[in-house]
Amino acid sequence: MTADSSIRVIGRALEILRVINLKGSPSLSEIQRAVDLPYPTVLRLVRALVEEGVVEREPSRKRYRPTPLVQALSYGFQGHDALVTAARPHIEALTGIVHWPISVVTRMGNMMVVRDSTSTQTPLTFNHYYPGWQVPLIQSASGRAYLAHATPDSRASLIRHVEATGSEGDVQMLRVFESSGEAEKIRKQGYVAISRTAYSANPGRTSSFAVPIFEGENLLGTLTLVFFATAMTLEDALAKYLDPVLQTARRIGEDMGRSVPAGAA
Repeated sequence: MTADSSIRVIGRALEILRVINLKGSPSLSEIQRAVDLPYPTVLRLVRALVEEGVVEREPSRKRYRPTPLVQALSYGFQGHDALVTAARPHIEALTGIVHWPISVVTRMGNMMVVRDSTSTQTPLTFNHYYPGWQVPLIQSASGRAYLAHATPDSRASLIRHVEATGSEGDVQMLRVFESSGEAEKIRKQGYVAISRTAYSANPGRTSSFAVPIFEGENLLGTLTLVFFATAMTLEDALAKYLDPVLQTARRIGEDMGRSVPAGAA
């Protein structure tokens, strides 16, 4: 097996583990549909995860669930604590004004991960998106906003990572994104909006838009507003809420810039 093949196998196994962790107890068919890989490949990788002790098959049915050993994978992770601390009062205040849930989202590998959300602060949501909820990089508003505002070197590195570990569909969409000039368009308008998102917990029932969060020149992540697709059009949502979301992202970045690193005098 070549080095590239080994990297791809690891990436696929981690994607399957992510799906099992998010869905709770999916069947092999549900896992296969979620990761878009051949069934025999999914079966082989799930069995490998079972052998490693991070996944187990339920005794009474053919479904798979994460084991407590998965928790060990997160030990020592302290990423984005400062961002969450700085952002929390701002996103709470913004939700109090706009009433829709606001999320702070950062990139992790080929995914965008919710670090904090106000979905529990408002009834205007179908689901609560707790920290750790993941959305696809290239298909989501937060992911596209992040990609567009990343530096050329960071974006090139990310593209290589997706090519080595992502699905063929993700690789193709990323190449189209790069060659279409969409990144430049997004940078000029300062946001990404997606109608009736297909990857949410309620596919097609919500729309969203995302803006970048910067600390100086350093891209930290995105700020995302999610709303019921039947409540208003994207155009109406942007007209009402884009400016306050942009202002909130700017204030978060400013607070991050003023924060004193741990251990500093």
